[in-house]
Parts: sequence; C-alpha cells; structure tokens
Amino acid sequence: MRAQQSIFSFLVAFIFAWLANAAVLVDFQVAQPPPVPKDAKQCTVQVLKRDFAFSFGSAEVVQLEPPTDCGPVGSWAAVTLNFTVTINGTQFDRLGIFTFQNVEIWRTSTPEPTRGDGIIWTYIKDVTRYAPLFAKPGTFILQLDNLIQTGLDGIYSTVLHATYYASSPAHPPAKKADLLVPISNLRNDTGNDVSVPPTFSINVTLPRNSIQVFAELYASGNGNEEFWYFNTANQFLPDLPPGFLGQGPFREVRLLVDGQVAGVAFPYATIFTGGIVPTAWRPITSYGALDLPTYFVDVTPFVPLLTDGKPHNFSLDVTSAENDHTILQNWFLSGVLQVFTDKSSRPTTGKITQYSADPFSKTNTVGSVGANGDVNITVSASRKIHIESTIISGSGHVNHVVFSQDLQYKNVQNLLDNTLIQNVLQTTSGSVLSTHNGVPVVIDQFSYPLGINFTEFDPSGNSFASTFDHSYNRDLLPLPTVVRSKIVERQTASGFFLVSPNGNTGNGTNSNVFSYSDLAGNTYSRTVNAVLNNITLDKQSGSLAPASAPRQAPLQPFTGFSGNARLPSGRRIPSH
Repeated sequence: MRAQQSIFSFLVAFIFAWLANAAVLVDFQVAQPPPVPKDAKQCTVQVLKRDFAFSFGSAEVVQLEPPTDCGPVGSWAAVTLNFTVTINGTQFDRLGIFTFQNVEIWRTSTPEPTRGDGIIWTYIKDVTRYAPLFAKPGTFILQLDNLIQTGLDGIYSTVLHATYYASSPAHPPAKKADLLVPISNLRNDTGNDVSVPPTFSINVTLPRNSIQVFAELYASGNGNEEFWYFNTANQFLPDLPPGFLGQGPFREVRLLVDGQVAGVAFPYATIFTGGIVPTAWRPITSYGALDLPTYFVDVTPFVPLLTDGKPHNFSLDVTSAENDHTILQNWFLSGVLQVFTDKSSRPTTGKITQYSADPFSKTNTVGSVGANGDVNITVSASRKIHIESTIISGSGHVNHVVFSQDLQYKNVQNLLDNTLIQNVLQTTSGSVLSTHNGVPVVIDQFSYPLGINFTEFDPSGNSFASTFDHSYNRDLLPLPTVVRSKIVERQTASGFFLVSPNGNTGNGTNSNVFSYSDLAGNTYSRTVNAVLNNITLDKQSGSLAPASAPRQAPLQPFTGFSGNARLPSGRRIPSH
C-alpha cells in the first residue's frame, strides 16, 4: 500500500504554490513543531472548511468521527490539528475558540491581513492530551467572530484537518486520562469559553472511584482587559487625563472547589497582532498569539471530598490587586478536568490533612506624582498555596499528595510627558509543584518578563511608536501523561504607526530567539528576524527542525500597512 502523504507536506506545498504566484505574506508564530512520530502511519481527515465573513453568533459546528483505518480507535500515538487560513483586505485580529465535546482544546487568534495579495498562515497544534475526546463521535465547534462593515472587508478563509498517528511497538499508544470533564458553558452552538466577571460556576459530579484529577485552564483578557498590564491603580486615576482604565495591572486567575481556592495562575501577557503597534507583529506574531498558553492545577488533594457521589461546585474568576479585587470587562475563561479512575469500582476515601490558601494574593501598591505631572506606580503581588491529602483508592493504594504554588509579580509603570510616554516593566515568575508519594506529577517553573515603551508623538494620537521586550520561559510537566519540556523564548520588536485619512501606514521589526527541549530527547531551536514585512534571518536546528531550510519569498518592497491598531490605557485611535 502506498504511504500517505503527510498533511505537513501538503500544507508546505500549498504555501509554496501561493508564493510562486503571488507576493502573499506568510505569517507565523515561532514555536516547536509537535513531537509526533514521523514514521508512523497517519490518517488525516478534514474537520471543517469555512469562510468567516460576518460571523458573529454564527460558529462553525460539525460532527467529527474517529477514523478506523489507523488502528483501534483511541489507540493512537498522537493527534494533531492543522489550521490554515488565508485573507486579504482590511480586518482586525479575531479570537478563535476550538471546542470538542464541550471542552476547549485550542485558543488562537488571527493575524491582521494586508490588502492585495493578502496573507496565509498554518499552525499545527498537538492535541494528544485530549485523545479521549477524539476516540468517540462528537460536536466540534470553531467560534471565530468576524465583522464585515465599511472599512473592514477581510474574510478569513479557513480549513482545519485532524491527523491521527497510529501506534505500534515502536510508538506505543499515548498515555491518557480515563475521563475529561468540561468546565465550560456546555453549549453546542458556539465556543465553550465563558466571560467573567461575574464568576462562572458549574456543578460537577465525578466518578466515586476517581483517584487523580488535574485541571487545565484557558484564560485571556478582552475588551477593557486586553491590555490589563497597562491598567492603572485606582488611587492614581485622578492624577491622569480622563479615559485611563483602572483596576490596576495585576490579574490572578482562580480555580475554586466548593468555594475554596484550589489553585491559581498568574497569566502570561499575550499580545494579539492588532495590539498597540500592529506593524511590529508581521509576519512574525507575538509569541502565543496563534497558540495561547494554558495553566495547570492539581485538584487531586480534593479527591476525598469529590468522590461522595454528589455534585460539587467548580468556579473560575479573575481578581485584581484593588481593595474590592474586581476587574473590568472582560476575560474569557474555560477549563477541563483530566480524571483518572481506579481499577476497583469501590469509592475512593481519604482526607485533606493540610490546607493553606488565602482567598486572594498578597498585594502592595505604591507610587508618586511629580511636580511636572509624571506618575510612577509599582504594583507587586505574591501567592503561596500548600495543600496536602491522603487518598486511599478502592483497591487499597495509598497516595500522599502535596500540591504547592509560590508565585511572584511586579509591575512598574511610568507615565511621563503628560502621559505621551508610557513605560511598563512587568515580571511574573513562579514555581508550581505537585508530588504523589514523592514523585513529581505536575511541575511548572516559569518566568514571563515584559517590557514595553509606548510613545505618542503628538497629543492628537495620530502617530505613535513602541518597543517590546517579551519573554516566555517555562519548564513544564503539565500532566502525568505528558513529557516534561522546557521552552526559552525571547522576542524583541518595534514599530511605528501613522493614522491617516488616506490609509494607516507604519513599519516594524521583530527578532526571536527560541529553544525547546523535552525529556523524550526532542529538541528545536530557531533564530528568526523580520524587517519591514521581510524575513532577514532564519536559522533552525534540532531533531524537530525541518530537513531543509524554509523557502523564503523574495524580498518585497515595503509599501506600508493597511491595518488597524488597538491602544492600551483607554487610548483610542482617532477616526477619520
């Protein structure tokens, strides 16, 4: 039987065909290719194909069934999703929510297009940890709310494939949970994320023989919370011009079980491609823009309470460092519980032996207002959680669980020259560790430094520039079914933007140094730079790197930018 062509090869050929006939801009996020078995039999199916024009309230809803020609259903070594999008014209970036079986499995966004030949991008997402969902037929949803109106005519043409990798003696079936339980709105006609505030709560009843439970959380700021790291502490709002956004720059995503804090996340600041200075994010997006990071909490310490056969309340919210802990509108959240059960059907027992978790992080806000009106503010926060439990399975196995979090945060804002200059220097770091009988099952050691200098050149707001220094450093073992990996990524970018009634223009540069490694021996490194829409340097290496260097389109003359920008701290682009 002739070997099937991989979806990756198909997509590469498709992109090259575009490049051969047009000066289409190929956008991308720097990331490691999924560590999947390249020599395994692959079965690829088209999940959906849709042009998203005026699509608010009109998600793409399809039924997806598992293939039967890649070994026994559910026995796969890996599963990936392959998303390719083309668009030209003028359009904002849009958030994309992929939901399967009421579980959010991928959060993405769309690069802003160019007019004329347009843009194309492909992202391949490893969804192996959701394999139990793919092992049965179910409803698959892509919510991509787009808007067509005067000045916005870009239509996102999308195609999504799923690729299943057959297992073999050389590539055994992927480890997986026994049950996945959504923490979502449970709707079957749109994405399953929820908007907070207010706090979202759902009652969940787990199997009585559950012995391990792990939560994965999706979270991103939207609306007045998109640039949350620029928001100003309330006590200094009277010292600033009208329109600046309050509730401060600190955000904590909380997961509560029956009203008790089970774990939290200090989120990474994802900058979408229309954010602040769009010209800085093309053709290389901000890190995370096409694949937003998620956060992990070991809920196993609560298993003695959750296995009584009764419904228990799981809640998600986002809090600030202000006295009332509230935020503005809004954040999009969702979660999933990965549940492992005992081979015995007898109920799991045990007890929580130690619980130390304050309702909110410890925070501190200080600042000063200079005689010249300059405002300088520092907001800091810290969080420590420690929970221990003894868990006894129905088959008699005793598990001593210790879950701890130690997180730190600091945000320094300088609003200078009558607020025409706004600097933000934010550091977020922490250590998360969960051990079961002394064996680490969840590890998350992270550092997300962020530095932004935003400058308006005149009070009219018609011209502005910004520089960015943005890093994502993470040593992560999210689940006992996933290999521990380490990412070290730094991105520096800059851009200028001019608002004009004859069309917005600007320029930008972007530089990325990225490395990935995991305990399975996979490695990947990439150094890539872009100037004025053109890739000027691209070096890749490691076991996951492509066999040959990526083909680049010929350098194109830079003709400006026909896009839209969104600005932080309540600033609005003037309309013409």
